[in-house]
Amino acid sequence: MRILHSEASCGWGGQEIRILEEASGLIARGHKVSVACPAHARMADEAARFGVPVAALPIEFKTIAGFTAVRKHLEGHAFDVVNTHSSADSWLVGLACATLANPPAIVRTRHISAPVSGNAFNRWLYRRARGVVTTGESLRRHLLDVLDLEPTRVTSVPTGIDVDRFAPADKLTAKRALGLDPHKQHIGIVATLRSWKGHVFLLDAFARLNRPDLRLLIVGDGPQLGAIKEQVRVLNITSSVILTGQRADPERWMQAMDVFCLPSYANEGVPQAILQAMLCALPIVTTPVGAILEAVGDGKTAQVVPSKDAAALASAIGQLLDDKVLAERLGEAARRVASADFSRDSMLDRMEVVFRGATGS
Repeated sequence: MRILHSEASCGWGGQEIRILEEASGLIARGHKVSVACPAHARMADEAARFGVPVAALPIEFKTIAGFTAVRKHLEGHAFDVVNTHSSADSWLVGLACATLANPPAIVRTRHISAPVSGNAFNRWLYRRARGVVTTGESLRRHLLDVLDLEPTRVTSVPTGIDVDRFAPADKLTAKRALGLDPHKQHIGIVATLRSWKGHVFLLDAFARLNRPDLRLLIVGDGPQLGAIKEQVRVLNITSSVILTGQRADPERWMQAMDVFCLPSYANEGVPQAILQAMLCALPIVTTPVGAILEAVGDGKTAQVVPSKDAAALASAIGQLLDDKVLAERLGEAARRVASADFSRDSMLDRMEVVFRGATGS
C-alpha cells in the first residue's frame, strides 16, 4: 500500500514517535510510507533516523496555504490512504479530499483522551474517514458515544513496543554504564515535560520521601523544563534530581530505575512509557487516567494511585522501594502482560488490517 501520514504537531513525544515507528515498521513490510509535517517540526528532523521519507508542508495551522499544499501533494502522488493525526492536518486533508475526483481513503487516529466535541463539524470530519483508530478502548467508546460513529469503523490499536529493545537488565551494570551511583536507589519518569504528565506531583512526592540515598531521574524535554527546574530549586532537592534531557535511549535509563512513575492527570491513551517500563519488568506507580488501566491492573502489574495526590504517590513509591518481593512480582507480571498484548508486531498487524479495510484491498 501507498500510505501517507499527516501530522500538524511540531512537538516531540509519544504521538510523533508512534507515527515514525509505525511507518518504519510498515516500510520494512514492503509498503511505501511517508510523512507530511511542517518543515520546522521535530518530526522532520527525526524521520531520517527511522528511515521514513518526509514531505515538508505548511500544515501546522488551518490555512489556505496549507489546504493548497495538501491538495497539490495528494494530486501529485497516488496514495491509497492518508492517516491523519492532529486537528489541523485532519481538517486540511479532509477538505482537500472533498475537492478531489479520486481521493485516497482517510484514516483518522486519535491519540489522546481529551474530550471531543460532538458538533456537526466534527461529525462531518470523522465520518469522512473510512477508518478511525484510537490508542485505547476508552477513547474508542468516547468517540462512539459523542460522534455516533459506526462501531465497526472505529478500532482501538494501542502503541506497540519493541520487546527486544525494552527488556530487563542488570541494574548495577545499567547504573554504572550511565554514570549513576550503583549504591543508591533510583526512581524515574520518562515523558515529554508537559504539565499533564504530572512531574509537579512527582517532585512533591520525592521531596516528601526525604530519603538521602534516593535519586530521581527525569528523562525527557519539553515546555515545562523551566518550571520543573524552579520547583527542584524551591524544594531544595537539586543534588538528588537528575534531568537527562531528551534521550534516544530511554531503555537504558529505565533499566537503571528501581521504580518507574507516571503520575499523569489528563489526556493519556495507553502511554508508550508505561508499556516500555512494563517490558523492562519495572515496578510501576501510575494513575487511573485515560486508557492507562487498559495496560496495568492495580496490585497486579502496578500500584495505581489517585491523580494529583503527591502523598499517595509518595506512599506507593516508598512501599515498592522497601518491599522487594512485591516490586519483583509486579515487574515480572507487567513484563508478561506487555509482551503478550502490546508488541510492535501486534500494532503493525492491526494497522495493516485497518488500512486494507479502508482501501478495500
